[in-house]
Amino acid sequence: MKLLLDSHAYLWWLDDAPELSRSARSALADSSNVVFVSAATIWELEIKRALGRLDVGAADLVAEIAANGFVELPVLARHAAAAARLPRHHDDPFDRMLAAQSQLEALVCVTRDPGLEAYGVACLR
Repeated sequence: MKLLLDSHAYLWWLDDAPELSRSARSALADSSNVVFVSAATIWELEIKRALGRLDVGAADLVAEIAANGFVELPVLARHAAAAARLPRHHDDPFDRMLAAQSQLEALVCVTRDPGLEAYGVACLR
């Protein structure tokens, strides 16, 4: 299975937080799955950190991708075009990007956000 982490799921994994469901944790730990972290996720989290709305300490969110065996997913022009064409079910542009990437790359999104399902994205909660 190919998985894409939503921002909160990525942070919950890094923090070993109980909010990450058992099924999501198991899928992320399964070495037969490929886990992606979008550049859009890092962008969103670093904006929140810069605004003082997120405290992740000294964590290097980019380095943590490889350190956890995950794969960086770049934002490509085709992702941007697809995200821009999505209906406004969700006002968050970062979530629309994840929806577009999930659709185009056939990824299951690890998220608790029910808004992504409105785009027909397969989600693991």
